[in-house]
Amino acid sequence: MAKIAVDVVLLPSDEMASAAIEANKELLKLWPDRIVLDGQNCLPHISLAMGCIEEGDIGDIEQALRRIAGQLTPGQLSFIGIHVGTNSTGEKVSVIGVERTQRLQMLHELVMRVLGPYFSYDVTADMVLGPPPACESTLLWIGNYPENSSYEKFLPHITIGYGRLGDFAFPPRFTAAELALCHLGNHCTCRKVLASAEFSISRESG
Repeated sequence: MAKIAVDVVLLPSDEMASAAIEANKELLKLWPDRIVLDGQNCLPHISLAMGCIEEGDIGDIEQALRRIAGQLTPGQLSFIGIHVGTNSTGEKVSVIGVERTQRLQMLHELVMRVLGPYFSYDVTADMVLGPPPACESTLLWIGNYPENSSYEKFLPHITIGYGRLGDFAFPPRFTAAELALCHLGNHCTCRKVLASAEFSISRESG
């Protein structure tokens, strides 16, 4: 059975997703054909856990996502600014910073613990959904996720694209109703939803 590179993500509300797509269009004026966000084939998202899985485990992972979604919700999410970072090859990447609340941290850690037995990090370019082929920075991000991006190093965000984004109006508060397993594309984009689960509304308060 083939291995694929995946991301377990929160899919933000339509209002925030649309704002991220519009901001991405601004960056594409200077950085065309890199990360091109849309509502079908390259989804705005907040990563919770990343790695490689056997394709045959997707059904079991979907059941696990449903259990997680019924147990814990992300609660209200808050925009805390536009952050500009640098990837492993020195390129600037703009992201929507999201407040790391206690509940969001708990959800990240729960996903990491529950799905840990399914994950490996021996990523190769053929596990990433193309075209285009995966670049080195993509493989390094996936392969080093546990050490560089999880637990105390978890920094929730929505990637906008390459380049430095100036002032842009994002919703100050937003929600995420869906937990999804996505096949990763180049630049750690969410190219295809493989499984998903909606959060239990009854647990949303608090």
